[in-house]
Amino acid sequence: MSYAVKNMSEDDRELIAFRIGDQEFCVNIMSVREIRGWTTATPLPHAPPYVLGVINLRGAVLPIVDLSAMLGMKAAEPSVRHVIIVAQVKSRVVGLLVEAVSDILTIIGDSIQPVPEVSSELEKQYARGILAIDKRMICMIDLDALFPQQESEAA
Repeated sequence: MSYAVKNMSEDDRELIAFRIGDQEFCVNIMSVREIRGWTTATPLPHAPPYVLGVINLRGAVLPIVDLSAMLGMKAAEPSVRHVIIVAQVKSRVVGLLVEAVSDILTIIGDSIQPVPEVSSELEKQYARGILAIDKRMICMIDLDALFPQQESEAA
């Protein structure tokens, strides 16, 4: 399902929506390199709890991050149903473990609502807005804000 507008303007953006638990999130599609099925990661000693490990992606070492745990939710129990969103975050490439990709959305600039004032400090750091589409509430994530430079370098 795609919510497309025929003539995209400068203020329009394409987002990829995905599920974590019973919540939906989205990121800018321009940061997504590919979507792939779950591959068991090799654990890294002394890695933060949200880093599941690394996988070999066509000869490159790709860190896999449990986005659920990173967002302060219950840690994922990866299964074949999960997918990895391979994303460019600043100068690094990282794999984001999510439950499922649900949509590609084309959003008109003013359809993004501000993050509610009652949100947690963590959510205010990474959330760039809320989209209300049909009966769905989708939180827009800024990956650059979620992965500060020093953390993305360590991953």
